Amino acid sequence: LEFRRVLFRSQGQTEAAIGAYRVAVQTLQTLRQDLVTNTADVQFSFRDSVEPVYRELTDLLLQTTDRLPPAEQQARLREAREAIEDLQLAELDNFFREACLDGQPRTIDAIDPHAAVIYPILLQNSIEVIVSLPNGSLRHHRAVMSNSDRDTAFNRLRQYTNPVFTTDRLLPSSAEVYNWLLRPLESTLAQQQIQTLVFVLDGSLRSIPMSLLYDGQQFLVEKYNLAIAPGLRLLHPAVPLAADRRRFNTLSILLGGLSQAHNGFESLPNVQREVEGVAALIPSHTVLLNDQFTEHRVVQELKEDPTAIVHFATHGQFSSRADQTFLLTWQGEMNVKTLDQLLQERLTQDPIDLLVLSACQTAQGDDRAALGLAGMAVRSGARSTLGTLWAINDRSTAQLILDFYQNLTQGQGKAQALRQAQLALLHSADYAHPYYWAPFVLIGQWR
Repeated sequence: LEFRRVLFRSQGQTEAAIGAYRVAVQTLQTLRQDLVTNTADVQFSFRDSVEPVYRELTDLLLQTTDRLPPAEQQARLREAREAIEDLQLAELDNFFREACLDGQPRTIDAIDPHAAVIYPILLQNSIEVIVSLPNGSLRHHRAVMSNSDRDTAFNRLRQYTNPVFTTDRLLPSSAEVYNWLLRPLESTLAQQQIQTLVFVLDGSLRSIPMSLLYDGQQFLVEKYNLAIAPGLRLLHPAVPLAADRRRFNTLSILLGGLSQAHNGFESLPNVQREVEGVAALIPSHTVLLNDQFTEHRVVQELKEDPTAIVHFATHGQFSSRADQTFLLTWQGEMNVKTLDQLLQERLTQDPIDLLVLSACQTAQGDDRAALGLAGMAVRSGARSTLGTLWAINDRSTAQLILDFYQNLTQGQGKAQALRQAQLALLHSADYAHPYYWAPFVLIGQWR
């Protein structure tokens, strides 16, 4: 099969090559369990042996799409989108070392008539962008650049979010990535009256906050509500967290956090302010702070109280490996699989509406570390997860978190509540730099 794929592709027989790649992807789908449960010494290297099959099929599907008749074009774009969603599922399976994720295809108009889902796909010397619109149609455009130019722009964008650099230093790279992903879509998004952009991010793009993309005049967060999804198949049904203040007062929240230095980690003095401030907004609350924030107490509270919101303000790390993805409790590191098991028990009872992971960060030197955040979000069973891509000033974090919850009490949707909280920092005197407001990302349901 491998020989046939390479032969057809090298001879320019695109349709024959697509057929061979389709068979290869179907084979991988049937081998999901074996691919992720074999021991490390005999297991396929996912990045070298599995991932390229999905990407190469997507590449072939999109090569001639724009020259096809409209109906065939839409069918080809749907297949390419499904291949990328299959890749997202395979990556998460590989992260957890078990084939455990399945989803049902959903249309964007059935979720939100004012949202568009954007799939930027990183291929050899290009970024292919597929957009799902509320009217059921798909759009596609291609941005051509060398892999080195793309990597340089991404690296500069991440580098210049450091507050030692002025905001002006990141704007050229931010604008360049905006042009690749969104510039060709501006008129379409305006015509469709889009209010929310939902990104299904690929590869190293996961570690770049879409909020700081720059159109030459504004950051993206100034124009749209923003959310991230691992794919439409994995979205839970939308349940508005708080339609009004009265409903919000009926919710309960579990608040856990570490403000004191412990286990070799530095103190987070504003965690106490954050936890107490959120507790004041939600009357039905349980607070586990410092020596009360143990794995045993978390287990106990989750079993006894069907809380709608789980909020952890503590050190944590997201990695491309599950064994290096953790939250810090008073007893030590709580691995993502342990947390997963705790939260998964809730799925058969009352799913969590919102999981907030405050003060966590992606692992340094790991270009796929944000996969850990996506994995935690999906496997927690929470409808929505709010996390951060890097650890930041805990005073500004506390302010944003309190604004976020305050916005929810006023009936705003989750993505809108986060956006307004980010804008409050962006327009402030002390926290206008993207370092403070950009790393907050909402994963899953945005309404």
